[in-house]
Amino acid sequence: MSKPKTPKTQDAVEILRRRLVAGKPEQEAELERIRAEDAVARKIYGLRTQAGLSQRALAKMVGTTASVICRLEDADYEGHSLAMLNRIAAVLDKRVEIRFVPLKPTIRRQKTMV
Repeated sequence: MSKPKTPKTQDAVEILRRRLVAGKPEQEAELERIRAEDAVARKIYGLRTQAGLSQRALAKMVGTTASVICRLEDADYEGHSLAMLNRIAAVLDKRVEIRFVPLKPTIRRQKTMV
């Protein structure tokens, strides 16, 4: 039985993922961690700029410093806390949602009749 064919893509990031980390569990886990941190940083930045706030203004509203907001908006920062995310969400009239999603899409195998 041959393995299922991987669909073609022109997405450069997906091509690199397939070539460099596919089938390497530790590297795949690290890539997912990095993607999650990047997503949080981008979301905070997007919400802040959409609200027309500087890092200093948001920090004052949240009760922290601009350097903390700056770190939270840095994709390399690993210290995101749910408490701080909730504080930011509250001052921006938002709420934090957490979802658990599969790491890999599942491939459903069709049953064949014999």
